[in-house]
Parts: sequence; structure tokens; C-alpha cells
Amino acid sequence: MVRESTALVATKWVGLVAGMWVQASAGNAYMFSFYSPTLKSVLNYNQLQLNNLGVAKDIGENVGLLAGLLCNKVPAWTLLFIGALSGFFGYGTMWLVVSEQIPPLPYWQMCVIQCIGSNSTTWFNTAVLVTCMRNFPHSRGTVVGILKGLVALSAAIFAQIYTSLLTDDTNMLLLFLTLVPTVVCLGSMAFVRPVPAAGNVRDPEESHYFHYVTAVCVALAGYLLAVNLTEEFVKTNRFTAVIFAAIMVMFLIAPLAIPIKTLSAECCGISPIGEDTPQGIQKPLLKETNETNISSSHSALIIRGADEDGAYGRPVEGIMSPRQSNPSALHHEEKGKKVTLHEDIVAKLSQEEDAETLLVVGEGAVKRPKRKPRRGEDFNLRQALVKADFWILFFTFFCGVGTGVTAINNLGQIAEAQGYHNVNIFVSLISIANFLGRLGGGSLSEHHVRKDAVPRTLWLALAQITLVFVHLMFASALPGTLYVGSVLLGLCYGIHFSIMVPTASELFGLKHFGMIYNFLTIASPLGSFLFSGLIAGYLYDIEAAKDSGGSQLFGKEVCNGAHCFRLTFYVMAAVSASGALMTTVLTYRIRSVYFALYRKSPHPSASDLKSLE
Repeated sequence: MVRESTALVATKWVGLVAGMWVQASAGNAYMFSFYSPTLKSVLNYNQLQLNNLGVAKDIGENVGLLAGLLCNKVPAWTLLFIGALSGFFGYGTMWLVVSEQIPPLPYWQMCVIQCIGSNSTTWFNTAVLVTCMRNFPHSRGTVVGILKGLVALSAAIFAQIYTSLLTDDTNMLLLFLTLVPTVVCLGSMAFVRPVPAAGNVRDPEESHYFHYVTAVCVALAGYLLAVNLTEEFVKTNRFTAVIFAAIMVMFLIAPLAIPIKTLSAECCGISPIGEDTPQGIQKPLLKETNETNISSSHSALIIRGADEDGAYGRPVEGIMSPRQSNPSALHHEEKGKKVTLHEDIVAKLSQEEDAETLLVVGEGAVKRPKRKPRRGEDFNLRQALVKADFWILFFTFFCGVGTGVTAINNLGQIAEAQGYHNVNIFVSLISIANFLGRLGGGSLSEHHVRKDAVPRTLWLALAQITLVFVHLMFASALPGTLYVGSVLLGLCYGIHFSIMVPTASELFGLKHFGMIYNFLTIASPLGSFLFSGLIAGYLYDIEAAKDSGGSQLFGKEVCNGAHCFRLTFYVMAAVSASGALMTTVLTYRIRSVYFALYRKSPHPSASDLKSLE
């Protein structure tokens, strides 16, 4: 059996660590709450203009169709390079404007610049997610949870650097967002690359390694929370801040212990992981028996599974080789070559028309009419767009992430309206909770989907039900609710990303996943445009005008009090309830698909195969 060499194992883990660094520096869009008040002041924007600038940020952050189109045509380092240039140009230009190095740009140009800067995230995400999910096809949920979680945690990392090292200087923050992600990305380009897979073999140590990486990430999140709370209530000096930052960097370096350990074991003469050890032996994709010798001159009927590497591939028993003792054989000519097929195979082909994929490998080729892919096979974007499951997933993502990002974008104004003058602690709480939601959602769904074939979307429905209560909590504006609501908002928001990504890959395959993923993420800016750009900003300016008694509807007045965003949160609570209902419908629709893909029985039934259509 073919196994991955130690060098390949180390290479893909180095690539994952480099991807983690890229993602940890890719959360520039989450820093909008920090520099948006300065933009509003320097450029003399009203709240509606500022919210629409936030919409431009969300469009850039989530619309990555070009990156998805190119991910199968160019290497990952090219995507990272384009992303680095995008972030450097976008945030560099904003830094020049805010620091008054250049004259203020027209409003529409500022929207374009904001969009270009935040669009760097889509290039980072596409390059890292697609590459690492293909390198670790057996641990998709965990990989997504770690990588997407670090994007969320990067906001807390940046917030820590902003408040301690950059001394709350918005100009320095924009300069930091211009330079640091660019440098990290350029330094990681050589390491984020695809590694050839060893068929259906899974490294037996892989789960232990992921447990270690997960523990490091959780420890980093706990450390950042402790540091933020310490700096919130205890005055610290610059030297202490540098020490805090150095320890934070050590946490990010810690996962390198995995490839170092793997290479050290090889240097010491220890057998590569999974070789010549009973626990490393994996069951072959095809079941070899004395009756059937599977080779190029024999035929076997195989049901291929959910992905290309054969993770879910299973043989269908009862199919005999053409050279076995069945006297009835069917002959036909193809390109001058005589091909022999047994009638039992032909009958099986007609009976199993509902199987996910039927592949006959025999003494020749059997041409069959092309058919549309079924759930679990590789869809391209055009094929996915005609599936009801795709649009239900899109709508549920729109409801959850659209309302969540609206609350995050307006966090500075929400805190200000409720009498809080320091928004840093709320940004950090949302960031850390967002990370825990992404990491926990990915790991929890991965555990239950493999143990009990529970559809991942069940956890998405629970998160959206929780979001309903979060929005109602924000609307009440009771004392302390902003702290609790920030944590719950971050958890639910993060779960959406850790569930949507592997769910889409399981339903529609990995081959064209870059395009499918980037199309689904368009739901976020659409929700931001509707709830933040049109509803939240408009209602805020109306309430601000009422408070000031002014007749100008879209003036520069500031609104104070719970009423500023109350109606907005009522609307978003209703939208989240609709999303929870549709997610429940999706879970019901695909439950049999997950049962067919992850069931413990080695042979799927006809009803299971029918569900894949």
C-alpha cells in the first residue's frame, strides 16, 4: 500500500502552520470599528455614509469569485501574492488619506479603496483553505475550524497590538494593516502548496496532531482574553506590552513542533508514521478476495464516495469478474476491441442507477451517457446553482452572517449610544468568541458527523436560534447585556463559517470548491448592505435627528440611548428566526446524505444512494 513519506507529512504540516500565520494576519476587515470613527471625523461622513463604507468593506472581504476562478489555474503562492498587493494598496491609500499625506478622496473612491483593501482576505482564504483542505481531506471540519478561527482571532491579536504597542493611534493602525499582513503573506508563499495524497490512507497520528494544534489555539485565545482584561483594569507600561506581544508570537510558532518532530524521527531512524505498524494499517478501498483478483484485466463495481481521495469509497459486493464461471457473457465491439461484460454486471448497472458513481473497470471501456453529478460528487458552480440545497444554504448563511456582521460593523456606535467610551474590550470579546465558535463548531461537527452521521447544519440551526435572543438582548440595552451579547454574537457568528465551509465541500465536492465557496460568501456583503447600509444607518440617522430636534434628516448628529438601534435589532431577530427555520429544513433534506456518507455500515443501501441525487 502506498503511504505518505515523512517528508510529505512534514511538508503539509509546514504548509498548514504557514496558512495559520496567514490567517492570523488576515483579519484586517475586523478592525473597521477601530478606524471608522476617525474616518467619520476626518472625512466628515454621516452614519449612513459610514455604514455604506462598511458595506464596501464587506463586499471586498467576501466577494472572491476571481480568486475562486483562479485557484485551479494558478499555484497558491500566486493567490497569496495578489492578496498581499491588494491589502498593501488599499490600506496604504487609506493611511495616506487619514494621515493627511494626500488630499481626501471623493466618497466613491474611498469605497473602492476600502473594497480593494479588504478584498485581500478573499485571496488569503481561498489559497489557504482550498490547499489545506485538499492536503487533509479526512479532517476538513477541523482544518476549517482552525484556519477560519484564526482569522477571527486576528482581530484580538490586532486589538492587543493596537492598544498596547500602537498606543491607540489610528494612523499607526492603518500603517500596520498595510505592512504586516503583506510581509507575512510574502514570507509564507513558498510553504502553502499542495502535497500529493497517499490514496485512502490516513495518518494515524493526524488526529493527535490536530488535538495539539487545537489546544495551542485555545490557549492563545485564553491568553489574549486574560491580557485584554488585565489591560482593561490594570495600567501597564510599554515594556509589559512588548512582553505580552512576544508571548503571543510564541503561541503562533508552537505548531511548528509537529513537522520538527516528524523530521527528527526520520533523522533518528524511526519508521515514518503509519509504516510497518499494525495501527497504521488502513483498510484498502477495494476489498480483495480469493475469488476476485482486482487488476487491470478484471472488473469491479465501485461506489465512489464524497471526495476524490476515496474517503467514502466502498466496494459493492456480489459483482463477479468476467473471467469467473458465469457462462452467460455479453460481448460488444468498441474501437475494434472485443469487450466482455457479464450479464450480472449489466443487470447491476441498470438496477443501481441511483448509486453515486458507477465505475466499471474491465477488459475494455464501457461508455455510458453523461449524467449530472449527485450530492457528494464534484459540482462546478453552474451545476450547483440549480440545486435547492445550494440556495437554502446560501439563504441561511445570509440570515446569520448578514445580521451578525451588521452588529459587528456598528459596534462602535452601539457602544457609544449605550454610554461606553472604550470599544476595545467588546471587539476583543467578539473576536475571541468568534474564534472559539469557528474552532468549536468545526471540531464538534466533525466529531458527531463521524460518530453518528449528524448533519453539520444542525449546529447551524442552534446558533441561529441563539442569535435571535442575542439581537433581542442588544435591543433591550440592559446593563451588562453588551458584554454577554458580544460573547454570544461572536460564538454564533463563528459557527456559521466553520459549518458552511465543510458542508458545502461535502455536498458539492472539492474540485471546484474555490468558486462555490466564494459564491456562498457573497451572502455576507448582501446581508451587510441590506441590514447595515440600508436599515441600521437609515434608522440611526432618523433617531439622531429626533434627539437633536433638527430638521435635517441625514445630518451629523449623534444618537444616544437604547432606541438608536432598537428597531434594527428587532428586524434582525426576525431575520435570524427565518434563517433558523430554513436551516432546519436543510438539515431534514440532507440527513440521509450524511447517513449514506458517514454510516458505519460498509455497504450503502439503495435508499441511501437515492438520497444523493
